[in-house]
Amino acid sequence: MKELAVVISNDNKNVTPIETIDAIVKAGFKNVFLQWYNKEWEVSQEEQLKYAREKGLNVIFVHLGYRDINKIWEEGEEGDNLIDYYKKDLFVCKQNNIDLVVMHPVSKSVAPIYNELGLKRFKEIIQYAKELNIKIAFENTKIKGYLEYILQNIDSDNIGICYDAGHCHAHFNDEFNYEIFKDKIFAVHLHDNHGSEDWHLIPFDGTINWKHVISKLKECRYNGPVTLELCYRKEYLKMPVEDFYKKGYEIGEKLSEMFEK
Repeated sequence: MKELAVVISNDNKNVTPIETIDAIVKAGFKNVFLQWYNKEWEVSQEEQLKYAREKGLNVIFVHLGYRDINKIWEEGEEGDNLIDYYKKDLFVCKQNNIDLVVMHPVSKSVAPIYNELGLKRFKEIIQYAKELNIKIAFENTKIKGYLEYILQNIDSDNIGICYDAGHCHAHFNDEFNYEIFKDKIFAVHLHDNHGSEDWHLIPFDGTINWKHVISKLKECRYNGPVTLELCYRKEYLKMPVEDFYKKGYEIGEKLSEMFEK
């Protein structure tokens, strides 16, 4: 059976990250990932990391921020500065014994087309990560082509992808070229929606065909945890946060069992 993991979401409503972590532990999760967005949260990302580890949780990766990431594909100082921005994050990850990070290669629905300038900048970030022995998983977001461009033009065993099932359903209409990412899926974000908005629902609460998704991940030889990217908000607020994560854990076990069939 695959291990289970879940995000410590800062988008949860009516609860603090500390309360979220407590509910995650109570539900039975042993693994988490953190949103390392460098925002001025009430409970900082460093405090969340410290508390999660105090509670015995294993941090399998951190999700780096993506504010202004589109600038990496554009001429100018802002794009150049992103190199140092991500290098600093990677250095902090190394200091905290984190060996995998997730990055967005692009954000929003409209962005500059992928190009040599952005590739050059990503190469420098990737090389630095390799020196630190940290792998980078680039996530499928709202626009196709960026994952393919980066992986096909940068020859490194240090990079792969983070397959986001919710994004694939809401933004790609479930169209995804799994074949070219075989053996390159380093991480997953498993959550559900109804095909239009990225709601981060518990799997089976939306319209994703999970049998198909799990089948494709198996074909790609994904061997990591069943990692849920859930958000406690909207209709879920009718239940206590502890029950939300308990349900998430139970559904995670169901997905894990599907990998065994």
